[in-house]
Amino acid sequence: MTYEGWIILTGVLVGASCSLIGVLLVLRQMAMISDAISHTVILGLVSAFLVTSTLDSFTMLVGAAVAGLLTTVVVQLLQNSGLQSDAAIGVTFTAFFALGVFLISRYAGNVHLDVNHALMGDIAFVPFQTVTLFGVSMPRDFLFVSVVLLLNMIIIALLYKEWKVSTFDPGLAVSLGLPVAFLHYLLMTMTSVTAVSSFDSVGAVLVVAFMIVPAASAYLWTRKLPHMFLYSIVFSAASCFSGYYAAKLFNVSISGSMAVMTGVIFLISFLIAGESGVFTHFIRQKHQMHQKWKKDSSSLLSVEKDSLKG
Repeated sequence: MTYEGWIILTGVLVGASCSLIGVLLVLRQMAMISDAISHTVILGLVSAFLVTSTLDSFTMLVGAAVAGLLTTVVVQLLQNSGLQSDAAIGVTFTAFFALGVFLISRYAGNVHLDVNHALMGDIAFVPFQTVTLFGVSMPRDFLFVSVVLLLNMIIIALLYKEWKVSTFDPGLAVSLGLPVAFLHYLLMTMTSVTAVSSFDSVGAVLVVAFMIVPAASAYLWTRKLPHMFLYSIVFSAASCFSGYYAAKLFNVSISGSMAVMTGVIFLISFLIAGESGVFTHFIRQKHQMHQKWKKDSSSLLSVEKDSLKG
């Protein structure tokens, strides 16, 4: 595969993995928790390094997952104490992220744990770090995100009914005896693992964009959960293709360009999506007014004809 092909394909896989998680987060009104987790996992990364003195991928994943769960637990505790949801996320996010930056600058300044790299990523270098699997050479990040995407698909498929009930009607899920708390923390763990698996290639900014924007765009087009999963994946893939060639055309950051294109697709969806689109709503109103005018005109004409006959 070509250099461009590996970059776009890796972006598509990252987008698909994040979009699947994002649909559940958006429907549960927990979209901004993805932003918090995508930043606080930096604390998990540096903590894992300080404990093990290694940058092994599995160790990093465990550290990120623990940080994500810790973020969720702290946010939940703050909410239970009476603090508003957005304030609880803001306090936890800033405190954990700042602590992670402090630990990196103080104890891990000479290792490959750069904050800017974790936030922005550099997908242009994905094809250069390769591994060989079954005699086939492929980018390491491509293999990594492929495994995470497969795991996300399997977990969502196996617990699809439980996800659906607990997302749309948590009260019913509790009454049916479904493990609502387990599903909640499992989703947070999946969010953490998905975020950290994408850090090295696309960075936290694009991870947040992929988790929130395609799912939000899909929500404007449909209310059916399977269709939302499908649409969000399609929108994230379209953002990767268009974002890459836009970055190539204007000589800008590839990850940043892909994130911008998710916003463009959302704007288009906001304007024309189904019955909720601004333009379609305006056109439908104009059509209804026109039909009403025609009906009123016809009624008035009939009255005038009847009066003339009389």
